[in-house]
Amino acid sequence: MDAIWTNVASAAVFAGLGVLLFVVAFVVLDLLTPGKLWDEIGEKRNQAAATLMGCVAIALGIIVAAAIH
Repeated sequence: MDAIWTNVASAAVFAGLGVLLFVVAFVVLDLLTPGKLWDEIGEKRNQAAATLMGCVAIALGIIVAAAIH
């Protein structure tokens, strides 16, 4: 039973790490790109900016999955 809770705790840590990395990546990309990235995606419906952030999310997911495996 302890192994189950250890695995649950590990999954929670990696999930939290993934969310934290996504937030940091979003902030860094927002600082590197001209204008506000959130405004481009939310208000102006910029497809290119949304695709960029989608690719970042997929890349971070692959990195976190590789770290878990």
